[in-house]
Amino acid sequence: MTYKNPWKLISSKKMFENPWFRVEEDRVINPAGAEVSYGKVLFNNVAVGIVPLDNDGNTWLVGQTRYVPDVYSWEIPMGGSPIGEDLITTAKRELKEETGLSAQTWTPFLHLYMSNSVSNEEAYVYIAEDLKLGETAFEDSEDITVKKLPLKQAIHMASEGQITDAISVAALFKLGMNISQSSQNRSSSVE
Repeated sequence: MTYKNPWKLISSKKMFENPWFRVEEDRVINPAGAEVSYGKVLFNNVAVGIVPLDNDGNTWLVGQTRYVPDVYSWEIPMGGSPIGEDLITTAKRELKEETGLSAQTWTPFLHLYMSNSVSNEEAYVYIAEDLKLGETAFEDSEDITVKKLPLKQAIHMASEGQITDAISVAALFKLGMNISQSSQNRSSSVE
């Protein structure tokens, strides 16, 4: 499929910047031909999430208070990967920091854009298996609770609205779909 961007950039102006992101206002010609202002948020990191899975069907969630929405949030372990850093390096570091776990097997699982109408924020999720438990190494700003639970319970928490973080919900729902499809394939091959 050939892709041609119908948006035309006229100018761009930085409005705000901090170590994590910057906000820019662009003057653009939109697909209808009108010249308009368009605000965008450009992130300096790529979000990397991890779903650790043990041989007994368990996973780990981390709980913490999220400042902006002012909520306590259960999530898969995750963190920011500076642009240019190997995503697996980030995934290994974040899993160790937040849960104390290390993994021998890493499988790329999911890629998504978090809010692609206003932001370039990307997220990648990995499945971590062949786990070994160690010590956590929380960052100074983190006040994290770690919870080990059956994967099915984590999926249920997401479906009941007890997990609302978008990356976590997407990863858990995709895993739930994969489990369901795998079960259906096994039962149809038995018939």
